[in-house]
Amino acid sequence: MMSRLRAENRSMLGNYDAVARRAMESLFRTFENFSEGTIVVDTNARVVWINKRYAARFGFEDAQAAIGLECEKVIPNSLMRQVVKTGKPILLDILETPQDPMIVMRLPIKDNDGNTIGAVGFALFDELKSLTPLFTHYTRVREELMATRHTLEQTRRAKYTFASFVGNCPATLEVKRMARRAAQADAPVLLLGETGTGKELLAHAIHAASARAGRPLVTLNMAAIPETLLEVEFFGAAPGAYTGVERKGRMGKFELADGGTLFLDEIGDMPLMLQSKLLRALQEKEIEPIGSNRIIRSDVRIIAATSADLPALVEAGKFRADLYYRLNVLPICLPPLRQRQPDLLPLVYAMLEEICTRAERDAPVLTQAALKMLVQYDWPGNVRQLRNILERLVMMHDTGEVDDSTLASLLGLRVVQDPGSLPAQPAAPEALIQPPPELGYAEAMAQFEAAYLVRALAASSGHVARAAASIGISRAALYKKLVAHRNAGRLPGRGVWNLSG
Repeated sequence: MMSRLRAENRSMLGNYDAVARRAMESLFRTFENFSEGTIVVDTNARVVWINKRYAARFGFEDAQAAIGLECEKVIPNSLMRQVVKTGKPILLDILETPQDPMIVMRLPIKDNDGNTIGAVGFALFDELKSLTPLFTHYTRVREELMATRHTLEQTRRAKYTFASFVGNCPATLEVKRMARRAAQADAPVLLLGETGTGKELLAHAIHAASARAGRPLVTLNMAAIPETLLEVEFFGAAPGAYTGVERKGRMGKFELADGGTLFLDEIGDMPLMLQSKLLRALQEKEIEPIGSNRIIRSDVRIIAATSADLPALVEAGKFRADLYYRLNVLPICLPPLRQRQPDLLPLVYAMLEEICTRAERDAPVLTQAALKMLVQYDWPGNVRQLRNILERLVMMHDTGEVDDSTLASLLGLRVVQDPGSLPAQPAAPEALIQPPPELGYAEAMAQFEAAYLVRALAASSGHVARAAASIGISRAALYKKLVAHRNAGRLPGRGVWNLSG
């Protein structure tokens, strides 16, 4: 019984071998019939067989004449020898021939022990247009990938240079001098200063002037990311490390910034637990993604910034002293805008030009009183507040000059009037210049309009926008009429109107 089963098994195995050999022969014949040419070489890369079509293509009228020759002497630029030598296939390649290029495939031939004893090559197509759909798809995907990489690179490049840090007062020049020196080093930089003083701009400028300028600049704001996600943002996560992580894992900012600069904004808000891990990453120059045992070497230059009093946080136990000393290698203190008064007007003009160019609007003309108010204002929000006020001014301003009353409304200030100027509460119509009886119709109507406008202002507490809405005209039209009546002497003194509404 057992002997009969063994005999049947041997018979079945024999049948399997026969089927396998027949399949290989059939596959070879199929390729040979449908391809433009077929060649077989031995372990020395000498031709042992070539079909007539392929031989004729390379000038051999008799295919037998090519047998025994080295493959390169039959097919110039042939890579069959490489396949024999390495034992690795070359699945798709373009072979240049005296006529048209060909799409070829080369496969190694191995014995039962896995040793390479030759190779077989098939010329699949002799016209590249046969693969046009494939090439078109590949080209499109490649272009999209390149465009995406280019966009990503641009977002991780420095957006500002030292020229963007406008100003020439002594305090500003000292900041630029120290920042340029920091750009030439590779040690950590700590930018200190009030909110809105330009710490991020200076970080970009330092990176742009450093030897790492060609590598990424990656920003991480401690105050803008929940504490539970900060560690992942820093170090990344392995696939499946936690629910919701990407299938391929997540790269951390350290890995993204490799070779470049990592800008840590609002470093004073970093949780204590994460401070120790950051310190280790800076000291060891290596990180370990969450849920992974893989150690990643990290070549990153750190620029940190904060508006907090770090020594006070260290004293209170809210910031690690060792991390503070590790970051505080090259400290740069950015002065508030109120200490850079000589820089204020150059900043105003530079920002107005940039804002108006982007908004495609004409730049407003600031009166001397408006410029004086800008210089004398304390600017608690520093440069960021100045930009906000100028952007609002450009968006709200229509025509005519911008005086101090306009800025006062934007800044939430109350303008103190000069003697003889129109009081904050507009005068009653009786205070207007009374028209003499001999005035013509046009002038009399103009005087009436002036009185009418002043009554509307009085009812709106001097607020031009509300007054204009109450009488059914635009704010710009009301302002234009007020200026015209003032210039014609129909309104006493210089009027001050609130344009913030």
